[in-house]
Amino acid sequence: MAWPQRQRAGAGLYNLGNTCFLNSVLQCLTYTPPLTNYLLSREHSQSCCQQGFCMMCVMEAHVHKVLRSSASAIQPRAVVSVLTREHFELGVQEDVHEFLCYTVDAMQRACLSGSSHLDSSSQGTTIVQQIFGGFLRSRVTCLSCKAVSDTYEAFLNIPLDIKAASSVTGALEDFVKPEQLDGENGYKCSKCEQLATASKSLTIHRSSNVLTVCLKRFDAFSGRKISKVVKYPEYLDLGAYMSQAGGEPLLYSLYAVLVHEGSGCQAGHYYCFVKASNGQWYKMNDASVGLCDIKTVLRQRAYLLFYAREELLDRRVGNRKLLSMTGTTQFDPGGPTPWYGL
Repeated sequence: MAWPQRQRAGAGLYNLGNTCFLNSVLQCLTYTPPLTNYLLSREHSQSCCQQGFCMMCVMEAHVHKVLRSSASAIQPRAVVSVLTREHFELGVQEDVHEFLCYTVDAMQRACLSGSSHLDSSSQGTTIVQQIFGGFLRSRVTCLSCKAVSDTYEAFLNIPLDIKAASSVTGALEDFVKPEQLDGENGYKCSKCEQLATASKSLTIHRSSNVLTVCLKRFDAFSGRKISKVVKYPEYLDLGAYMSQAGGEPLLYSLYAVLVHEGSGCQAGHYYCFVKASNGQWYKMNDASVGLCDIKTVLRQRAYLLFYAREELLDRRVGNRKLLSMTGTTQFDPGGPTPWYGL
């Protein structure tokens, strides 16, 4: 999870015709520490036996080129050529969340190449799942007999409704807020064997090492954009939104912010802010790369937010105080080693 060495941000990416959505997603992924550390090791390409297209090999070559290039900007043609393999159309503005999901899914498929016979548990052990993967728990409690039913769903990112929220923490509180099932929407309890009133709640059962949050800025029905300001912290504590709430803080550190300017996801412009391995923030606007400060980063009308688990990032820094939205928390990096795998 920690960067092996400190260096300034790498090259920018030329816009090859409405490819700002692609450029901004690629830059956010390039500065995702565990993913880039793995890609820079070339471990995947050295053992890859996939015939033809492989998204992991494409990303590996791209990250090497961006971080090792002496040029101020490069052309991401290898990744652009991938677009025609799916329903993306060259020259047309696309939604970054959709492209991010496609890219991560394609990397997962590449990791599973030749291993389609594996069960779901085994498929969950890939490097992609270890970095981005987590589980949500949906719990339904019958209010008549108190019977509890749990189901679990894997996630690679968490979409948050912001219509009624003014902050990410507020949206997370709404995300885990229980809802009542009654009337025509009642719950068929297997214990009562009748339609009963029930309480349904969604919580994060197992968090991911890298947390990707999508603020739902585009209305699913009208397509209109929600341009309101939604505050987000540099350090986020997920402890209150876990299935086992009330435990130790589960702290995440912001390392990338993706922004959309315009009225709809099929138009406008995308750019991002990333935190490089030297600890400094940079604004990435296609070919333009420039230094900025954290105050500027936190003032954006963000669309996608990228957080990494703080206790996994660097255990060499000693005790430090992390400011979360709820106050200041003392973090002891000398505590027990965290669980990396699935």
